[in-house]
Amino acid sequence: MMIDRRMFIGASASAAAIGVPRVAHGEAASAGRLSPDMPVPLGHLPSPFPPADPSLYAFNHGWLFHEGDLPFPAVRGNDQTYSATKAGNAQGAAGIDYDDSDWSAVRLPHDWAIAHPIESDQNDAFGYRRRGIGWYRRYVVFPQAWHGQYLELQLGGMANNATVWFNGIPVAHSLSGYVQQNIDVTPYARFGDEPNTVAIRVDGDVMEGWWYEGAGLYRECWLAVRPALHIVTDGVHATPRPQPDGAWRLPVDVTLNNAGAVAGEGMVEAVLQDADGRTLAQASAPVSAAPLDTSTASMTLSVPNPLLWSPETPTLYALQTRLVRGGKIVDSRRTEIGFRTTRFDPATGFHLNGKPLKIKGVCIHHDHAGVGVGIPAALLEWRVRRLKQIGANAIRFAHATPAAALLDACDRLGMMVMDENRHFDPSPDYLAHVTWMVRRDRNRPSVILWSVLNEEPMQGTEQGYEMVRRLAGAIRALDDTRPITAAMNDGMFTPKNGADAVDVVGFNYKHNWYDRYHAAHPDRPLISTEDTSAVMTRGEWTTDTQRNVLTSYDTEAPEWGLTHHESWQMIGSRPFIAATFVWTGFDYHGEPTPLPWPAASSSFGILDLCGFAKMAYHLRRAQWVEDAPVLAIGPHWNWAGREGQPIKVMTPANLEEVALFLNGKPLGRQARGAFVTPEWQVPFAPGKLEAVGYTAGREILRVAVETAGRPATLRLTPDRPMMLSDGDDVQPISVDLLDAEGRHVPTATDRVTFGVEGGEIIGVGNGDPNDHDPEQGNTRKLFAGFAQVLVRPFAGAKQLVLTARVAGLPATRTAFPLVAARTRDVAATPAVHHLTEWRRTPFAAQAPDPREIYPAQQWRALGYVRTGRLEEAPAEHGFTLIQGRFVPRRAVAAHGGTLRLAGVIGRAELWVDGVKLATKTDRAEAPIVATLPAGDQERVVTLLLEADAGEAAGLSRGVTIW
Repeated sequence: MMIDRRMFIGASASAAAIGVPRVAHGEAASAGRLSPDMPVPLGHLPSPFPPADPSLYAFNHGWLFHEGDLPFPAVRGNDQTYSATKAGNAQGAAGIDYDDSDWSAVRLPHDWAIAHPIESDQNDAFGYRRRGIGWYRRYVVFPQAWHGQYLELQLGGMANNATVWFNGIPVAHSLSGYVQQNIDVTPYARFGDEPNTVAIRVDGDVMEGWWYEGAGLYRECWLAVRPALHIVTDGVHATPRPQPDGAWRLPVDVTLNNAGAVAGEGMVEAVLQDADGRTLAQASAPVSAAPLDTSTASMTLSVPNPLLWSPETPTLYALQTRLVRGGKIVDSRRTEIGFRTTRFDPATGFHLNGKPLKIKGVCIHHDHAGVGVGIPAALLEWRVRRLKQIGANAIRFAHATPAAALLDACDRLGMMVMDENRHFDPSPDYLAHVTWMVRRDRNRPSVILWSVLNEEPMQGTEQGYEMVRRLAGAIRALDDTRPITAAMNDGMFTPKNGADAVDVVGFNYKHNWYDRYHAAHPDRPLISTEDTSAVMTRGEWTTDTQRNVLTSYDTEAPEWGLTHHESWQMIGSRPFIAATFVWTGFDYHGEPTPLPWPAASSSFGILDLCGFAKMAYHLRRAQWVEDAPVLAIGPHWNWAGREGQPIKVMTPANLEEVALFLNGKPLGRQARGAFVTPEWQVPFAPGKLEAVGYTAGREILRVAVETAGRPATLRLTPDRPMMLSDGDDVQPISVDLLDAEGRHVPTATDRVTFGVEGGEIIGVGNGDPNDHDPEQGNTRKLFAGFAQVLVRPFAGAKQLVLTARVAGLPATRTAFPLVAARTRDVAATPAVHHLTEWRRTPFAAQAPDPREIYPAQQWRALGYVRTGRLEEAPAEHGFTLIQGRFVPRRAVAAHGGTLRLAGVIGRAELWVDGVKLATKTDRAEAPIVATLPAGDQERVVTLLLEADAGEAAGLSRGVTIW
């Protein structure tokens, strides 16, 4: 069974496994009960989803990378200056013929900063890691069949500013690492054997945020190959609209572009299907577009009684949009549609599908242990599932537009989204970022709010009001169905401010202002766009400045924030506050407030940097989960040396009462008050500490912590027991130690060393903010009992085997069968030297001397020659010299190499530096191959070409050296 890998990205966690067998996790991988602080495994592959855009080819492999800037060479002299100013003649690493033979091979997503050491003289906001400047290059051959097609390079995210060259021509300047660049490369494309060169200079030193932003091409990239008349990127707009009679209307607007030289026309079809593929509604409309122009086809579908989308039941329908010409589908899109209504009421808060629903959200940044901001799509989906396990129903992506794969997961898993713009600036360049965000995301049922700013100094001024008004106006012009907010932490009470220009007023902290603002503006809906900021270190139960750790008892918060208990009481008790967005769902690299060096990551997370649970996880589950019983107990019960001393015990629960027992002895029973967690002081004695939860006097749930013994077994717990063999699938594996009775050892700090067959380790972590060990390698210490390893199979492998070792214990081995899957990608073209600049003499009756090497100035005066293009046919039998020059790249200069003319038409002799290396006696197209000796001097390649009268001849295909 061969499956398109794109079908899996963001698939539903509740979906049934496809037909592949489960396997044992390893010799001891499944022994013992999972700790409640561990992620809940999915246990199977997600169900496949067809790709949204069949025209896309993955463009993530085959990249070359150089860290550090490469200054452009100084240009001197009139001829060189003249040439350097011409299209296609970019200099240095931006140019076509740059020697990148010693660059490193990388694959995307790629964050080069995460591989840097943590250094005390670097910026703490960025995790004490250097960023700098880097260069990327990639070669790609477009088949001749693509000639006449529309070609678009989609670069998902370049942290943070970047310039892109295609075949030596600057084609894009990116001003933000959070905005995808969609670049029409059709005019510059070469086809056949002659490769195309993509060069990108990325400036990671540009600061867009005050958190870890990473550096590099850190999101997935794609190549779109479409017919000349095609549906544009983000060209389908379909937002369901409820009708008074309970039915729904689905307006569908499809924008097409004609890149061709003649007018184009066709028929656009829109077909709405349910999850089983049944057609529910359809319509069609004719469309035509003049050359280099756009046109829009509009239709309306009627849907009588669709199932509604919600966090509990994220029902999706598929809108199939097709461009039909001559009876054939030539372009298509698949848009996932969710039917749902939203309303923000000034008095009663948020309503989804006509029912009140408190938005229980978290803010997150976009990095993870081991990989930094270069998070693969499968791991993005895993992170959304992990946040759902908290009881969260919403995410605010702080403070910028997220990757599309992340929003795919939110649509399919049922996670509402506040979609946020990065730059508070309505000037044209930055306004384009906002309109791109809205066009891309306006069809998504998960997106319920647009946010235009975060804590901007101008937010409380008239200038800020005007800026918000313009940003909001641009959004409303593209989407009139979602409200707009602004995450403000000041200025709401000034005479004219940003809050006056939005639909929903957003408060960052300022919890003491809630009632005052609501009283002053009872007609305005209010949400908390950011709150809490409580801090704790996972597994630590005492704040210790010497060890640089924070207690997990929910008593620590900065002066602007609140504890989890305080914050939820402020928001949960006020119906008019429609939402909470806790800072943050996950810890993140950088911004280690309030911890000083050596802490290099934050402590705000409900989950740590790997996704392991802090006590905040259990507190929030008790506060948020309503459809299942919740009971937890903390801390662990390994306190050797503190026998008889009181230990504070917390039992977060959503049940009415909790009773506590130590080794079977009752310690009391407490009613759980609103916004209060039951607590006990328990003298420590080894054994079993057990909590029992009751509702209506009936026992509902039991949980316990036990004193663990010495480590006896190393356990590996994967998210799922199988993976895809496409070379792109990734999953996190939890690592912990068990004692002889199979109990998790919560205090273990042992170093674990990993080995892998059939794949690779792409990152390791443990959630310790003070750990400076490399995050990319094969070893990591356990921190408070846990570590995490991220693995990726090799493409085409049959099995991935992970082995883990701890000193003094048997090795643990886990094997994953790999399900056959394919990634439709653009084949990587080797980094060979392509000779593209040639000159030739006019045809002459007598053969010129092929040993003649023209001086540079005289050579430039000769006629231009392009590989892949035959020269004009001579009127009479004649000869011409085609001559090119090159400086060998390092490997060829040192060891010699091969010169290959892939296609020559006409009889010919090949000369290099005045020495004949090959002869071609047949006129028909054929290659010429010769061996080049070592040497670093400039080489001159001469082709003496003979052609009969009226017969075109020349270099019909590319010329390469390797």
